[in-house]
Amino acid sequence: MMKRLLIPTRLRLDCLRRSSIEVMATASLPHVPVLCDTAIDYLQPVPGGTYFDMTFGAGGHTRRLLEKCPEAKVFALDRDPIAHQLAREMSESEEYKGRLIPLLGKFSDIPKLFKEHGLAKHSVDGILFDFGCSSMQFDEAVRGFSISKDGPLDMRMDGGHSGGVTAAEVLTHIEEGDLVKILRFYGEEKAAKKIARGLIDARKALLRIETTRQLADIVENIMDGGARRDKLRRPAHSATKTFQAIRIFVNNELNEINYGMVLANEILRVDGRLVTITFHSLEDTIVKRHINGNVLAGAANALPLKYSSHYAIDEPEMLESLTKKNWRQLHRHVIVPDAEEVARNTRSRSAKLRAAVKTN
Repeated sequence: MMKRLLIPTRLRLDCLRRSSIEVMATASLPHVPVLCDTAIDYLQPVPGGTYFDMTFGAGGHTRRLLEKCPEAKVFALDRDPIAHQLAREMSESEEYKGRLIPLLGKFSDIPKLFKEHGLAKHSVDGILFDFGCSSMQFDEAVRGFSISKDGPLDMRMDGGHSGGVTAAEVLTHIEEGDLVKILRFYGEEKAAKKIARGLIDARKALLRIETTRQLADIVENIMDGGARRDKLRRPAHSATKTFQAIRIFVNNELNEINYGMVLANEILRVDGRLVTITFHSLEDTIVKRHINGNVLAGAANALPLKYSSHYAIDEPEMLESLTKKNWRQLHRHVIVPDAEEVARNTRSRSAKLRAAVKTN
């Protein structure tokens, strides 16, 4: 049997970074930020204000914020080293120098990053979250997020920068019962038991599921190739919910979102503004619970997180704040893209924006 070629993490990231930046430079349709004008309007940036873009991506929201308010300062966070490199390059340009500070890390790294940059609690004027994967990550086959592009089954948003396990490693070692829970909870997959059983059987036969094409084809065969539709009645691949579930698990996304919302309350000043953009109900539910003051202390789920760390909220001050309603929503109904934006950017179809002001 041929041995797998092991590529050093730094070299792998460098290759990935060059590839992604080249793709962005030559793409005819660049990454389009969702609900961009609406998000910045709700943030209401003011001269001299300090803002956090918690999910920089390709920088569309940050760029629009700084265009609208040139005297503002933006801290741009992203766990993806490629997005961080784009933020660094943008921050070094004459146009944005001194106004954009790039940060590499997850939401749960914010307390450490705050100390490093000498920031105080309750000092930020506005925070923007654009949850989920970016178009850049889905468009790069090597990242392992896409059903339509064959690549290594990785799915780590940080490309392995902070270690962690790949989706392939999870599927190699996970027990069937845990996989059922992940598919049911994170993917809202009704056929969770059937798919989990089939994946475990396939693992026994193939020894290892290593590519996105393998995973997609196996799930499609398990589901007998039947046509499926999503909640908006759009045609969907049989493996869409499986990919979503494993991706969320690998990146510990829901617990990161839950913790990020807690931290937003800690770092925003009174009357500071919060804007969130979510892309599926699991994300939106966490946001709604925080805005409505109906938050569960601890992790955002009860799954056995054998392959990812989770963040329990155990600081007394934070626990006390969770029992209070700290937000006033700025609109009556959830905001969604209009027909024109959906036609221009089909990936915006499931987006939901919520905006609130901190009251306590």
